[in-house]
Amino acid sequence: MLLAIVLLPMTGYISTGFATAEEQQQQVQQTNPRADYWRMVRDNTNGYSAVKGRETNELIQGSGQNWRQLRNGPLAIFGSVIIGFTLAVLALFYMWRGRVELTHERTGKTVQRWTLNERRMHWITASLFVILAITGLSLLYGRAVLIPVFGHEGFSTYAALSKWTHNILGPVFMVGLFSMIIKWFGNNYLNKVDWEWFKAYGGMIGDNHPSAEKLNGGEKLWFWTLATAGVALCISGLVLDFPNFDQERELIQLSHLIHLLTAIVLISFAFGHIYIGTAGTEGALEGMVTGQVDTAWAEQHHDLWFKELEKKGEVNDPEK
Repeated sequence: MLLAIVLLPMTGYISTGFATAEEQQQQVQQTNPRADYWRMVRDNTNGYSAVKGRETNELIQGSGQNWRQLRNGPLAIFGSVIIGFTLAVLALFYMWRGRVELTHERTGKTVQRWTLNERRMHWITASLFVILAITGLSLLYGRAVLIPVFGHEGFSTYAALSKWTHNILGPVFMVGLFSMIIKWFGNNYLNKVDWEWFKAYGGMIGDNHPSAEKLNGGEKLWFWTLATAGVALCISGLVLDFPNFDQERELIQLSHLIHLLTAIVLISFAFGHIYIGTAGTEGALEGMVTGQVDTAWAEQHHDLWFKELEKKGEVNDPEK
C-alpha cells in the first residue's frame, strides 16, 4: 500500500513527460483558450472591425516594434558616431592645417560670383536646413540628451514645438532645394578637371591649388549629394508629413528610416561644406555674402572660370 501511494503520483509525471504533440496542444489551449487568436493577431492576420478605414482590421502591426528598435538602436548610434566623427576630423584638420590663405595679395579688383537671387535662394534654403537639422536631431536624441537639461515637462513643450516647426518648414525647404537643383544643374557635370581636383585633395593639403571651373569637384559632390540624398529626404518627409494620403504604416515606417538615414548623411556633408566655405578658406564666404570675390581668390581657386570672365571683360576695377 505504501508503495502504491508513492508510485501513483510518479506515473502521472511520467505520462505527462511523454505526452504527444496533440496532448501538449490541448494543455496549452486549456491554459490559454485564446492562444490561437493571439497567434493570428501577432501574425498580422486581418480580422473584423466595426470601424472602417485603412488597416482597421489589423489589430497589431508587428513591424512597428522592428521600426522602433532600428530607429532607437543602430540608426541613432550610427548618426551620433558619424556626426561626431565628422566634427572631430574637421577640428583636428583645422588645428593641423589652419585656414587656406590667399597665396597672392588682394588686387582690389572683383568678379561677380553669385547674383542677388542666387544668394537669396542659397541663404533661405541653408537657414531652413539648419532649423530642420536642429529640430530633427532634437526629436531623435531629445530623450537621452535634453530631458536631463529641460526636465520632462520642458522637453515635452520643446518637442511639440520642434515637431510643429519641422513639419511646417519641411515642404518649404523642399521648394528651395529643388530650385537650387534646377538652377545649378548645368554647372555640376563631373569631368576630368574635377578628377584631377580630387587627386590633389582640392588644394587643402600642400601649397599648390588644382584647376577648377566655376564649381570645383567638392562643390559638385555636395550638389549631387543634395540631388540624391536630399531628394530622398524630401520625398520621405512628405510621406511622413501627410500620413492620410492612403499610406500604410509599413510605408510610413520605411520612409522614416530613409528620412533619418539621409538626414544624417546630409548633416555630415553639410559640416564639411560649411567648414570649407567659412573658417577653412580665406575669402570663400565673401562670394555668398556680397556676390563679389577678389580676382586673386578667383584665380587661385577657380582659375578656369576666372579666365573665361577675363576674356569676356567681366572684371570689375574700382579705379576705372
